[in-house]
Formats: sequence, C-alpha cells, structure tokens
Amino acid sequence: MDVNELTSMFSEAIFLVVAMVGVLVVPGLLVGLLIAVFQAATQVNEQTLSFLPRLILTLLMVVFAGEWLLQQIGDFFNRLFMNIPHIIG
Repeated sequence: MDVNELTSMFSEAIFLVVAMVGVLVVPGLLVGLLIAVFQAATQVNEQTLSFLPRLILTLLMVVFAGEWLLQQIGDFFNRLFMNIPHIIG
C-alpha cells in the first residue's frame, strides 16, 4: 500500500469523524446561541435554562441521524476490513 492510499484512508476517517460530530454538536450549539441571546435580551441569568433544550435536541439528533451515522461508520469499517489483504500484502 502506498502513501497516497494510506493518506486518503486517514483523510476519509477524519472527515467521517468531523461529519458525525458536526451532526450531533452543531444543532446544540445553535440552540445554545439562541438561548444565550434570549437570556441577554431578557437579563435572565439562569445557567440551567440552556441545558435541557440542548440535551433534548442532541438526543433527537441521535434518534433521527443515528441510523445514518451507524451506516456511515459501518461502511467505512467494511471497506477498511476488505482492504486488509491489500494493506498487508
């Protein structure tokens, strides 16, 4: 296996991790930002106010995007395991 194939495999793995984290974290960050703007506008300084909506949204994203996330990581590992003979030999 040459260096180009190895680097493309690593770049695909890193892109997969970034995509998976982005799907789960970015919506929570946006909701947290909206709640922070609301808190700043109303001067409500409650720390726990933003926790529950972010938690619920993250759990909903796991429910809705979980199948896609598992499919993507399963496909990647399947390609990785199928390439083991090519990597070794």
